[in-house]
Amino acid sequence: MSDTRPIGVFDSGMGGLTVLRSLRAHLPHENLVYLGDTARLPYGTKSPETVTAYALQATQLLMAYDVKMVVIACNTASSVALVPLARDLAPLPVVGVVEPGARAGIAATTSGRIGVLATESTVAGGAYPRAIAALSPDTDVQQQACALFVALAEEGWGDSSIAEATAARYLAPLFDNEATAPDTLVLGCTHFPVLAPAITKVLDARGARATLVDSAETTAQAVVELLEMQKLKNTDDRTGTERFLATDAPERFARVGELFFGRSITADQVELVDLRPSI
Repeated sequence: MSDTRPIGVFDSGMGGLTVLRSLRAHLPHENLVYLGDTARLPYGTKSPETVTAYALQATQLLMAYDVKMVVIACNTASSVALVPLARDLAPLPVVGVVEPGARAGIAATTSGRIGVLATESTVAGGAYPRAIAALSPDTDVQQQACALFVALAEEGWGDSSIAEATAARYLAPLFDNEATAPDTLVLGCTHFPVLAPAITKVLDARGARATLVDSAETTAQAVVELLEMQKLKNTDDRTGTERFLATDAPERFARVGELFFGRSITADQVELVDLRPSI
């Protein structure tokens, strides 16, 4: 039996469209619903309690679209809300981006030293060090909070002199000591791949070498495996559809979202929704 129900994906803004992009590449026949909570981004500077509440509201809205799976395309929400969401939505599968990113980082490192660039909340929560330690206890993990990266990505300034200057400040603590510098950098926020050109230029200027790991690809692979295992695949031959939802500024979502999704999004494709609880 073919399961034509959509896969629900949510993020605080447009960064999760990098995950949607990978899902579409791996699953051309699946229908996808993407929710960007653009009215309340960024999640990375908010408390775990607030992020969990927002994540619960996002998934409740996605459930109204009869989704067969929820993908948390936000590292901050994955780090603090995955467990309560999985519990509350069971038996509906819920996939986060932290564990796939940790696996990819471990696979990429040859020195056993991994750097994690993430939001303040993700760093404070320690989700990546825990996930990496569970899979590879001897791996050394250094974290760096990069609070300004989300704003730069959302403004479309990922490959700019401002982004390079910001990246230089953030990368310095990780690479000032060559003996302890990581050989792998996990981009621990789905917004951060847009900053990859600036990060690479800073590393090149320092004469440093590090593999950049984007969890979007490994998250998509985890979704493929779970669909197969739980017999949830859409086996129709028709090309899958995408539906875009935003909590604010659909025109801006469409304009900036193209940078993350890699394909044109028009404003009339973006539906404005409200996640606030009704009074």
